[in-house]
Amino acid sequence: MAIPVHAQQPDTVYSGVYITSIHDINFKDKEYTVTMWLWLRYKNKKFDFLQNLEVPQAKTVTRSFSTVDSSDNKIYMLMKLQCVMKDSWATENFPFDQQKLRFSIENSQFDSKSLVFAADTAGKHFDPKFTLRGWNVDSLNISTGIKKYETAFGDQSLKKPHTEYSNYKMVMVIGRNAFGLFWKMFLGMYVAFMIAYMCFYIHADSIDSRFGLSVGALFAVVGNKYIVDATLPESTSFTLVDTLHGLTLMFILCVIICNTFSLKLIKHNQAERGRKFDFVCAQALLTAYIVLNVIFVYGATRG
Repeated sequence: MAIPVHAQQPDTVYSGVYITSIHDINFKDKEYTVTMWLWLRYKNKKFDFLQNLEVPQAKTVTRSFSTVDSSDNKIYMLMKLQCVMKDSWATENFPFDQQKLRFSIENSQFDSKSLVFAADTAGKHFDPKFTLRGWNVDSLNISTGIKKYETAFGDQSLKKPHTEYSNYKMVMVIGRNAFGLFWKMFLGMYVAFMIAYMCFYIHADSIDSRFGLSVGALFAVVGNKYIVDATLPESTSFTLVDTLHGLTLMFILCVIICNTFSLKLIKHNQAERGRKFDFVCAQALLTAYIVLNVIFVYGATRG
């Protein structure tokens, strides 16, 4: 940004947007692409938004069309923008997540003492015909505000080392149609658990098969987790993906421990007791696993 230019009273810029497309939502790179019409109405010709328009959260901004009408001592500017936006994703409840797509504009030359935005709220703000594959648009909020930068940009006339810029903001809240994606991601994990669970119904004479299936299922769950994590950005928080995979690993470990105890009973000539132990463990583990999965998934869907 350049050194701010000050005025006695700020001029008002009436702004509006109409979104025609949102696509290429990329979780791994934390970005998405938005195409929109942006219009601005104001009186001060010095604002020159063709040169001074700034989109703070954008990686790239491409202006494919613009027109300026300066009749009646007023400026009306209309432009079509395609912006690759960077954003942070809320992945705690993935794939039942709800995301906020943020877009804002500022004038890079004039601060809030010279220019303030006002929202043009007439009409719709997005094309109802455009759809986000796998997502629903829950809401779209338009507002204006002041963004404070903790620097004077080298302007020694400012007493405090901060500068305030007016901005125009849009926040679109979107939610997933998630159950199809959920089963695509976790079906392999659940199959692996069921393979380990079937060990309880293998005759005790085939104890090697029991341990072989359980250990194989353990590695299958670990592999499934690596595949799912590869599609998500790095996160320090414990997500639903981590919870379900961790839960499955712990229950497969319980299966292995139960098989070990069954083997011990058989070695001590307590085969009947071993069979009863297998039956009780099978019912208890399966019930607990299903209940805990339902609780965690339901909690994620409620968000």
